[in-house]
Amino acid sequence: MKRPTIISLGEVLWDLFPDGERFGGAPANFACHAAIQGADVTMLSAVGDDQNGHDAIGILSAYGVDVSLMQIIPDAPTGTVGVALDNNGKPTFVIHQGSAWDQLVWNDAMASRITTADAVSFGTLGQRHAVSGATIRRAVEAAATKGIPCVLDINLRPPFFDAEMIRDSVQLASILKLSDDELVEVCFACSISKTDQPEGDLRGLLEFGSLDMVVLTRGENGAVLVTHEGTFTQDGIDGNVIDTVGAGDAFTAAFLVGELRGYAHDQNLRKSCEVAAATCAHSGSVPEARSNTSDHSEISDRGAVT
Repeated sequence: MKRPTIISLGEVLWDLFPDGERFGGAPANFACHAAIQGADVTMLSAVGDDQNGHDAIGILSAYGVDVSLMQIIPDAPTGTVGVALDNNGKPTFVIHQGSAWDQLVWNDAMASRITTADAVSFGTLGQRHAVSGATIRRAVEAAATKGIPCVLDINLRPPFFDAEMIRDSVQLASILKLSDDELVEVCFACSISKTDQPEGDLRGLLEFGSLDMVVLTRGENGAVLVTHEGTFTQDGIDGNVIDTVGAGDAFTAAFLVGELRGYAHDQNLRKSCEVAAATCAHSGSVPEARSNTSDHSEISDRGAVT
């Protein structure tokens, strides 16, 4: 079976948990999980010329992610985020500003790679700065012009979004993924009147953005997928929950790879929920890397991958 080629755009950073630092950033987590699912993934982001940045590039490489287009910004630090977990393992975040990933710039190499991909994934947080925001939007527009599927994974982190950003991003995408926590905000931004059932809201978004599909994750309650052909639902997958960090990114990665491989929607939705549940069963956003780790012994030394 052909390996799908995917571009992931956005933030690469370190999550500062109470018990130590861990590699993170939704697009970076997505890239690693998509590679685990068997895709050829290229990460387009920026890190600082510091230990965090070099370690992050090493970790992406350890998962088999192509880092040849990663940008190193000498005068900005690699991004960091403070993370606290509640009693249910659900995180809250404090995202530090002035990070290298805010300075991702467009270049010819990026332009060439974008138009040869099978799919492009992007989010909202990576667009918080004018520089990176313009780059991400230009990349998605270039892909869309070629008919390449563009997946928007909503990632609302106050105060780094507004209604215009959400609305414009939805209209750039062909596939929208969001969580039930984000549904009200996204519907408001897109002037969608909320209904009593998620399906009605998702159909409103489908029509607003001229999207191919909208998929809603509902935590322990599973997921709902709405397409022009119908609605598909999947109950939650039982399992041990250590923390939920990265579960949504794992879901998106599995879902996109499954769609690119032509899996039936109901089967793909279940598998994606299973992958997300497995992510909740270990600490951190990604499982232990199982290849290319011999060149990156610093990964286990820092406890970045658990």
